[in-house]
Amino acid sequence: MPVKELEEGDMAPDFSLPSSEGRTISLKEFRGKKTVLLYFYPKDDTPGCTREACAFRDDLAKFKKYGAVILGVSADGLESHKKFIDKFSLPFSLLSDGDNAVAMAYGVYGKKNLYGREFMGIVRSTFVIDEAGKLAKIYRNVKVDGHSEALLEKLAGGSK
Repeated sequence: MPVKELEEGDMAPDFSLPSSEGRTISLKEFRGKKTVLLYFYPKDDTPGCTREACAFRDDLAKFKKYGAVILGVSADGLESHKKFIDKFSLPFSLLSDGDNAVAMAYGVYGKKNLYGREFMGIVRSTFVIDEAGKLAKIYRNVKVDGHSEALLEKLAGGSK
């Protein structure tokens, strides 16, 4: 877990993770070039995660208009990511954080409760990282419906 919870304006923790394209992606490769939408999600091919990924897919042209790149992160392995991408034609990279180290660095790995059962896992969250590598906006405990639209509004200069 991070020493302190990340706040808007903090530098985004750097990372290097294996990607669905078969290469390692590091956050620093986007510095100075693009806004990164780094979204953490619990599991490939589950109802909420599928709706979230498909909303990003459907709005990709709008995100690109703002120079944004989308990176999804879960603990699932690369084979699972590839199946998820193929099944839903996802046009962005999914990163495998198998040991949850990056999720912990971002403070999104923690206790969850589902149908009265407590367990540890990724709490759905999105970080908007600017060209300088700073956290421009943090969305914690994301509700899937309307999230893509809120991100687009933020990129357009809105307050969401």
